[in-house]
Amino acid sequence: MIDVEGWAPEPYETTETIEPGPALALAGVLDTAPPERDLPPLWQWLHFLDRPAQRDLGPDGHPLAGRFLPPIPERRRMFAGGRFTVRRPLRIGSTVTRRSELASTALKQGRSGEMLFVTVRHTFAEQGEELAVEEQDLVYRSGDPANRPAPPSFEEPEADAPWTLRMTADPTLLFRFSALTYNAHRIHYDEAYATQVEGHPGLVVHGPLLAILCLELPRRAGREVRELSFRARSPVYAGQPFAATGSPGDGGGEGGGELAITAPGGVTAMSATFA
Repeated sequence: MIDVEGWAPEPYETTETIEPGPALALAGVLDTAPPERDLPPLWQWLHFLDRPAQRDLGPDGHPLAGRFLPPIPERRRMFAGGRFTVRRPLRIGSTVTRRSELASTALKQGRSGEMLFVTVRHTFAEQGEELAVEEQDLVYRSGDPANRPAPPSFEEPEADAPWTLRMTADPTLLFRFSALTYNAHRIHYDEAYATQVEGHPGLVVHGPLLAILCLELPRRAGREVRELSFRARSPVYAGQPFAATGSPGDGGGEGGGELAITAPGGVTAMSATFA
């Protein structure tokens, strides 16, 4: 049984200069032009990274301990979604302070047993001016999953939307994204571990990568995004064709719109709204 009573980590701050290298590297992974000045929404995930010592990692590749890692046994982590609000974009070359704090926890019962939902809030500021606020939702469970995912389909999904970006994530792409985000979770690059230990039918495509691909649609259309909400609904696996799809809303005007990741069989792997 999951018990986190009394777990109340303190907020902390870290300051970093937004160097151009990480954005240039991610643009290469996505086969797109790099940003010239403003960091696109969610590309802040390439910065403010934790870099623990190798001895401090657990068998899954995640740190054994951390400020916002709940103290539960045999902890397994899943990316669930989040929200991002931008007042002014983070700019390449600027020095930004990120304040991180535990926003909420919620214990729920799912098909695989008890799950702990943890929301961490990050506030980004430059010289005291608040730039953006991110809330990231993570799900933790303890022990082995009760239900194993079915074998994935590799059929090309149907996609009929004003904005469409078709993708297939191979192990090389997953490795490069793991390296850029300093994410050592073995489900993204160690197929034997992903299938034999965590019960996946293959390597798992990063939830943050799917969210960034959703945001590529308005970015490539020249649309500015000030608010974003996204939710991971189903895993996507290496080798599966999928499509980032979107609608600009308001007949293509400046109003909000909807975004999604569509996997084989018409499965919605991620849904999002933006304004």
